[in-house]
Formats: sequence, structure tokens, C-alpha cells
Amino acid sequence: MPLSPLKLRFLVISLLTVSFLGALDNTVVSTALATVAGQLGALEQMSWIVVGYTLASTVLLPVLGKLGDIVGPRAVFLISLVVFILSSLGCGFAPSMGWLIFARVVQGMSSAGLQLMSQTIIALTTTPRQRPQYMAIIGAAFPIAILVGPVVGGLITDYWSWPWVFWVNAPVGIIALVLAAVAVPHIEGVGSSRFDVAGAATLGVAVVALVLAVTWVVDREQLAAALIAFAVTAACLAAFILVELRAADPIVPLRHLANRTIGAGIVISAIVGIGLFSITSYLPTYFQMAYRTSATVSGLVPIATVFGMLVSNLISGWLASRTGHYRVFPIAGTILGAAGLAVMAVLPVGLPLWVPMVVMAIVGLGTGAFMSLIVTVVQSAAPVGETGAVTATVNLVRQVGATVATALIGGVIGFAVAAGLPAGLDAATLTPTTVHAASPAVQAQIAALYRDVFAPIFIALAATYLVGVIASLLLPPGRLSDESPDLPAATEPRHPVRSARS
Repeated sequence: MPLSPLKLRFLVISLLTVSFLGALDNTVVSTALATVAGQLGALEQMSWIVVGYTLASTVLLPVLGKLGDIVGPRAVFLISLVVFILSSLGCGFAPSMGWLIFARVVQGMSSAGLQLMSQTIIALTTTPRQRPQYMAIIGAAFPIAILVGPVVGGLITDYWSWPWVFWVNAPVGIIALVLAAVAVPHIEGVGSSRFDVAGAATLGVAVVALVLAVTWVVDREQLAAALIAFAVTAACLAAFILVELRAADPIVPLRHLANRTIGAGIVISAIVGIGLFSITSYLPTYFQMAYRTSATVSGLVPIATVFGMLVSNLISGWLASRTGHYRVFPIAGTILGAAGLAVMAVLPVGLPLWVPMVVMAIVGLGTGAFMSLIVTVVQSAAPVGETGAVTATVNLVRQVGATVATALIGGVIGFAVAAGLPAGLDAATLTPTTVHAASPAVQAQIAALYRDVFAPIFIALAATYLVGVIASLLLPPGRLSDESPDLPAATEPRHPVRSARS
């Protein structure tokens, strides 16, 4: 369903506004967590403000993707936006932590619809050749939100009050809703009307159990619960695979993994979550402890990383649309990511901070080169009637990969630091302030300890990017097609490329 250039630009502005709203919400809230939990008197439940949101968003991705194929993405998108606005108001009026967590779960569910349907709508209103440029613009909402969200959240919390962290979504959301109602075209559902309830249920339980398992496994007191959750995950995943292989219209079309473009693209997408998103939140701690910087200064490294990601995301999208060539970007990007993380593993502590900033900016540049682009490549290879389901699968593996890897890295850091601390220091009470007040000898010991703990983590993440290099090389060569996506639903995957000679 191709649109005129003017309508397409208006649509992109509308989708970018909504995507930025959803992305900004999570980063703004993270700054106010301690204040919110303290005023509601439930500090021990603080993590569930984030975990509930993330779990709901992750679990609903395949469900909403399939619904978008059945009823059309416009309806799912607009309903998700309305629910997001209402749940934001509910969060701000929360009189207790239980109320807030419930409202955040609903907000997470609607956020999944905003994220997913934005990508699906672009896929169904542009050609594969046009898509990378517009998808890169919408994808820029995430890194921009990471850059400005904590500052905005801090200002709102300090000068207004924490409910406004949520209430600010209402006026912005209403403007976005008006824009979307006018700009988003009506797109008929082209997928089968049958819904895979068994597949959705088994996958949902598996994802929830997996996230809980990796969250609990780092706590010795919850080790038994973590093992049970891992067992539930394994059982549900086995059941899910059996259900999907037999389902006439599966919620996750596993048969398409045999297509080289879709299979390799999903692996490459997972690299973004596992290889970069997982480590970003731990970088400030690393530099505060190993480089003995302040909290403010330590934030410069993830900022450089995200800025590199933002720049290359926009440039690669523009170049892919202009030339039609896409394969070079994930190949070059994964190589840059692997090289940068390998360099981080061998950097000695004590160097000027601009050195690791440059190195991590290179990792960001590499990741941004394929972050949004690979979604468009996979979409172009999928049947039109399963665009939402395939897009959901790409986002699902990225999100689950980031969640699991983040929890595992946190567990490794906690265990290794506790085991290697000098005598007289307790890992449970260790803070950057404590370290900076210690003697130079103790500071040097802790810096060396953090270097030794993080070095194998960087190596493991570099190896993850090397897997991405292999997957990128498996992508079929060629150029993105100018063929319109407004086609009847297909039964087999399509090729997103045309011959390089054409």
C-alpha cells in the first residue's frame, strides 16, 4: 500500500512521535525509581516496576504481532496508544506499590503494541528499498530516549513530583493519538483469522519463567526457585516447538527459519540485545570502580556508545535505501562490534577516559549499522500476511536476549567481585564512594579486580558478535527490491532482493 511522499512523511513523523513516547517512558522512569519506591514505602519491590513492564512487553510481542496480521496493524496500534495513555495516568495516581506494578504491566503490554505496529505499518506502506531509511528514523527514538531520558526524569522528579514522570505521557500521547488517527492508513488484515492460543500460552509461560529464572539465579536464597523456573522454561519451550510444528497457522512461523534471510536475520537481531544492550547498564559501575571516576563522568562512556549507535543507524538506513545494498552493513557492523569489545578486554585501567569512550563508540557504530536495517531485511523476506508475526519474532529474540544476558552478566559480576575482594571489604556494602575513600593500594586492588572480572565478559560478548559475522555472511547477496508490498498473502517466504544485475 504505497503512499504519496507527503503522506509518507506525515506517517513517519506520527510513528516517530509514538515510538519516542514509548522509548522515553522507560528511561525517564528509571531515574525516579528510588523516589517512587521510597514514597510508596515498598523499596524491596522497586525492581518490579521495571521487571513487570519488561515482562509484559516481551510476552505480548508475538500475540500482538499475530493480531496485527489478522485485524490490521492500525487498529492494534491505536488501541495500544489509548491503553498506554490511560495506564500512564493510572501509574501517576497509584496509591500503593501493588497498584503501580499492575499499571506498569498494562503499560508494558501497550508499549509492545506501539513498538511492534510502528515497524509493521512501515513495512506495509513502503517498498523494501524505501524501508531502511524510514525504519532508521523510527529506530532513532530508542537511542535518543537513552540519551535524554535520565535527564528529563531527574528534572521532573526534582522540580515537580514523581507522578509527573507518568502523567507527562498523557498530553504528549494525546497529540500523538491525533497525529496517528489522521496519518496511519487503514490496512486490511491479510493473515489467517485463526489464532494460535496454545502457541501463545506455551511461549508466554516459557518467557516469563526464563526471565524469572535468570533474575533469581543470582540470589542464593532463591536458587531453588530459579531451578524450578528453568525446568518450567525447558518444558514449555519443548511444548511450544511441538505445538508450532503442528499448528496450521502458528503464532511464531518456525518454518520460515529455513529461509536463509529470515534465519540469519533473526540471529543478527539477537546480537543487538545480547552483545550490546546487556553490557551498557554495567559500564558506569565498571568505570567508577576500575577507573575511579565519578558517577557523572562514568556516564560518558554509555553516552558515547549510544551516540555512535544513533549516527550509524541513520547513515546505514539512508545508504541502504539509496543504493539497495544491505549485506555489507551487518558484516561490517558485527566485525566492528567484535573488534571493539575485544579491545575493551585488553585495555589497561588508568588510561584517559576518552580511550574507552572511543572504543565503545566504535562498538555503537557497528551495532547501529544493522540495528534497524536487519528488521527491514527480515520483513522483506516474509509473506505479507505474516509481517506482524515475523517482526514480533525479530523483536522477541532481541528483547529476551538482552534480558537474559543482562541478568547473567550481573550474576557473574556479583559473584566474582565478592570472591575477589580484599579482606575487610564486604561486597554487599561496597560502593564507589567507599572505594574512592580507601587507600591508594586498596583502590588499585579493586581496579585490578574489576578489570579481571570484566575482561572475560568483554571477550564473551566479542565472541557473540563473531557469531553475528558468520550469520551476516550467510545473508544472500543482492539489492533490496522496489516491489510494492501490497500483495496477496503468500504461503512461502519471499526473497527481499533482486539480482545485482537488475
